[in-house]
Amino acid sequence: MSSDSVELPPLELLQLLGDGKNHSGQELAGLLKVSRTAIWKQLAKLEGLGLELLSQSGKGYCLVGGLELLEKDLISSLLAPSAANAIADLTLLNLVDSTNSYLMRQEQDAGISVCFAECQTAGRGRRGRQWVSPFASNIYLSLRLSISSGLGAVEGLSLAVGVAVANALDELGVDDVRLKWPNDVLWSGKKLGGILIEVVGDPSGLCHLVVGLGLNLRTEKSMADTIDQPWVALDTIISVLPSRNRVAACLLNHIVPLLSDYEKKGFVSYRAAWESLNAHTNQKVDLFMGSLQATGLVRGVNSAGALLLETDRGLEVFHGGEVSLRAAV
Repeated sequence: MSSDSVELPPLELLQLLGDGKNHSGQELAGLLKVSRTAIWKQLAKLEGLGLELLSQSGKGYCLVGGLELLEKDLISSLLAPSAANAIADLTLLNLVDSTNSYLMRQEQDAGISVCFAECQTAGRGRRGRQWVSPFASNIYLSLRLSISSGLGAVEGLSLAVGVAVANALDELGVDDVRLKWPNDVLWSGKKLGGILIEVVGDPSGLCHLVVGLGLNLRTEKSMADTIDQPWVALDTIISVLPSRNRVAACLLNHIVPLLSDYEKKGFVSYRAAWESLNAHTNQKVDLFMGSLQATGLVRGVNSAGALLLETDRGLEVFHGGEVSLRAAV
């Protein structure tokens, strides 16, 4: 799906439908001062955004589950000083190829640049997988920062970010979050979110990191039809789904301070917390790295965030990258 193939209806129309209630075509046309035919044409675009629209004779149109758009001022008002003071730029986009790609194209400001999107047309997960991104349903977030001492200073960063995400979810009332090495956020063994870190620049000197996070908030039909692994969304975990704007701010309040001093503190400051959240401690797993496959018991991670796997050959160390880990059958 390219951005050229996705068309957004007017935001005013999305806001009217956002209450999740029934609205007649005549009502919508009157409020937007257009014809009912024009309304019908705009509503036809919703399917391409991954949204479910119900049309009922005599009742009109209903956007299943409603809709909450992100608001920059609201998110900013909910930021703690430790996050707000470190953010150089906060961008909210309605439509983008991917938030990671967007930030990688920008000039780096001093401080941390943040980008949220309502919809991604080419959202990426690890190993080149598509990250399904229905409009205004989940969190699609990227953060960019510069480091001067090379990639060695940020070993284990994806694991530490996972700890920050787990802490944010705990603050939002989500219990029993676990982390799967090296990038996944799990609940009850199912994927709730994923982290993707990309680098541009000199790996041994000045380079720029982009930290991407996708977090499932709502169970949209388009996701159920597309995602090919066990997954879960917040709306099936907790009885009252928190505001997307609150979730966005809470994530920044935990992730941004971590990024601000990670080059100085390193993964060792987060190792114990990650181990307490490790989804596969002492479990038998299969590990796939390209053509390499290893089976063994997970014995935690080392001070650099590398996986410690006890195999038939002894205790082996595996670093992150293009890796797939799954419970052994």
